[in-house]
Amino acid sequence: MTFAPGDPVHVAALGKGIVREVRNAGRYLVELRGRSVVVAGSQLTAVDSARTPRRAIPSVADNREPAAAEATTASPSLDLHGRTVDEALEALGAFLNTALLDGHADVRIIHGRSGGKLRAAVHARLKQMSSIRGFRLDPRNPGVTIVRL
Repeated sequence: MTFAPGDPVHVAALGKGIVREVRNAGRYLVELRGRSVVVAGSQLTAVDSARTPRRAIPSVADNREPAAAEATTASPSLDLHGRTVDEALEALGAFLNTALLDGHADVRIIHGRSGGKLRAAVHARLKQMSSIRGFRLDPRNPGVTIVRL
């Protein structure tokens, strides 16, 4: 199924959003919860904008916990050692999109300490991205940047 800018959609594992831009290779720029993410068309389903589903009100007798995304103890990481700056930036974009879709709160970018070219390029790219909340160097390891999604 194809979508056009302005179409309401549901992104798998993330929720409802609006298509903002159609990209190449069946990918879409979707805005949801104030963030923009690039997703494959296979992860999108159309939303009937006329009908809004109501949430069920849990009863007192229902002792089950609501379903929530499973939190992992270790945040996912991307190791950029041995890559050129262009390769690193391409891998960074793909990694961050996947991490956002998977619902991670923090990720680690391992760029190394020597030279600083990768770190400078990664930080410059992160400053341009509106889909992240912030980033900082790991206080225990200056060769790692922690990104808050």
